[in-house]
Amino acid sequence: MAKNTTKRVALIQMSCTPDTQLNLDKAAERVYEAARQGATLVCLPELFRAQYFCQREDHALFDLAESIPGPSTDVLTRVCRETGVVLVASLFERRAPGLYHNTAVTIEKDGRIADMYRKMHIPDDPLYYEKFYFTPGDLGFKATQTTSGPIGADLRRTHRYVGLLGPVVPRGRPPHRAPRSRGPLLPHRHRLAPV
Repeated sequence: MAKNTTKRVALIQMSCTPDTQLNLDKAAERVYEAARQGATLVCLPELFRAQYFCQREDHALFDLAESIPGPSTDVLTRVCRETGVVLVASLFERRAPGLYHNTAVTIEKDGRIADMYRKMHIPDDPLYYEKFYFTPGDLGFKATQTTSGPIGADLRRTHRYVGLLGPVVPRGRPPHRAPRSRGPLLPHRHRLAPV
């Protein structure tokens, strides 16, 4: 008999406030809630610790950045240990003075950081002044083996570069993607199935 490989995935949507601690607490509670409902993999919104701040260029907003590991991963790794879920969370990473990234952290169910992906394609459009805040990533695309299966984390915009999915998608398996909150996914002929 075939083994059931069905996984329950939770894609968290939440409103954010200017209070970064409140946003972290809310995200943690949403992960607990998703785990209670049977999720084994949970994805938090991009840059969930704050309201989307890249709509203006303001040096004071660099104070929102944090190291990885750091305060957010301390909370989220504990939540993963307590719930047994694998988590993908996007954080404003301060890697070094003057070096900042939009980073997706994959946390294994035992609470260890399994992998990181630093966003490589940084937009600079009206109300998306991300190049002011983020340095393009240097870790490349890859699939990380987790207890919830292989995960290839990416952040908004990367999905437009279909050719870059090769290192992320396991051979012989179709790519699965989470729905996007903004803009079109891909032209129809390249559309990927949502999870």
